[in-house]
Amino acid sequence: MTVIPALPHLAGPWPLAALIVAGLVALGLLRRVPVLGTLISLASWGVAILLLVVMLDQRQRFDPYFARASRALGLEEQRVEGRELRVKMAPDGHFWVRARIGGIEKRLLIDSGATVTALSPDTAAAAGLALRDEAFPVVLQTANGAVQARTAQVPELRLGNIVARDLPVVVAPAFDGVNVLGMNFLSRLKSWRVEGRTLILVPHHPQARA
Repeated sequence: MTVIPALPHLAGPWPLAALIVAGLVALGLLRRVPVLGTLISLASWGVAILLLVVMLDQRQRFDPYFARASRALGLEEQRVEGRELRVKMAPDGHFWVRARIGGIEKRLLIDSGATVTALSPDTAAAAGLALRDEAFPVVLQTANGAVQARTAQVPELRLGNIVARDLPVVVAPAFDGVNVLGMNFLSRLKSWRVEGRTLILVPHHPQARA
């Protein structure tokens, strides 16, 4: 029996493209019906606004300029309410925050399972931190096994209404661009807790918002 291989280039996006074209043609015809046309226009605006909100919510986690727009629209992932800093759970199930380390702003993962705050080498270099090697090597247990790390101290870390000074951190290439706020940061707070999908951080001495 002869098997004729499929032609992969024929099984590409054509069905989807044809479906989109057919949908646009159908919408164009339905718009001519007075009542349906109005409903379709309203629905189109609603979808456009929803996509804009989703885009801002995603971009504000990475871009400080988009973060300012998200604050104005009430979409930011972290906000100060009274003496508390409230952080929304991200779609990935984690709590991410924006913090200022030295003169730079970085996104960090809050991880109560991490003993110490950890920074990537790029973040440490951008913040101007002086790395040092301890007399006894610092070895960390990560998901990929044990890795050796260098240490540093952050003179000032600002997060919402929270300021942590002289915060010890570890730095290792194994973090691959991910920065983590660990228990040595959380233990400095007056309290912290999770309510539903919100992490609530309460400092001893709230500062002016960063």
